[in-house]
Amino acid sequence: MNENKSYSLKYNYKVNSADTDIEGRLKMGALLNFLIQSAINSSNELGFGFDEIKDESLFWVLSRISIEINRPILWNEEITVETWPKNIEKILYLRDFIVRDKNDNIIAKSTSGWLAINSETKRPHLSQHINTETYYTLKNKYALKEVPKKIMPIKVGDKFSVKPTFFDIDINRHVTSTRYLDWMMDTYDLDFLLKNYPTKISINYIKETKPSENVGIIRNNKSDNNYIFEGKHINSNIVTFRGIIKF
Repeated sequence: MNENKSYSLKYNYKVNSADTDIEGRLKMGALLNFLIQSAINSSNELGFGFDEIKDESLFWVLSRISIEINRPILWNEEITVETWPKNIEKILYLRDFIVRDKNDNIIAKSTSGWLAINSETKRPHLSQHINTETYYTLKNKYALKEVPKKIMPIKVGDKFSVKPTFFDIDINRHVTSTRYLDWMMDTYDLDFLLKNYPTKISINYIKETKPSENVGIIRNNKSDNNYIFEGKHINSNIVTFRGIIKF
């Protein structure tokens, strides 16, 4: 192990008005974006970012993520996201996050799983740019001890539909990861969201959604303030994502 190299890196952010809801609380999609941007920055600094693995015809895709939130993050707060590569399970690259306020109090913790996808076959592969030292050095350092949650199918629940717009699509020409979480949050009415704020979130990204693919969403109220989601492409009935939000 290289004792002089840090694999756990920290990134600072300030919450601006565009990141918050009407109560001045950080939106869930914005929180997820902070985590994703920190992962991108970290992988770049550690030598296996998008540019490096592009040489192997690979690109990074977030496959699963679970987040625990201790309290709402507020407008104008300065936060620090610490992130590190944690382990590799088969073809899933595990990465954890801890979000702290300016007083070093932990606001949120997260664990995630990423896939390196071949741009031609659309199948996951292990990257030659990532050595075992990088991904196993901190295997005993946890934000959340469990692996990112696998979410089971649901059959019944309240139904919603979404038509992706131009601004839902990222440079890979599919719906960006944060928008699925925004879609889930948008299924609640204003009064509910004013009174409630998520404490736990899990998402499984199963199949990409392209601009022409409308999505049907089922939301099942499993128990008090605990909701399970499943999204399918309406035309093909193929599952695109599953999610859980607990308030």
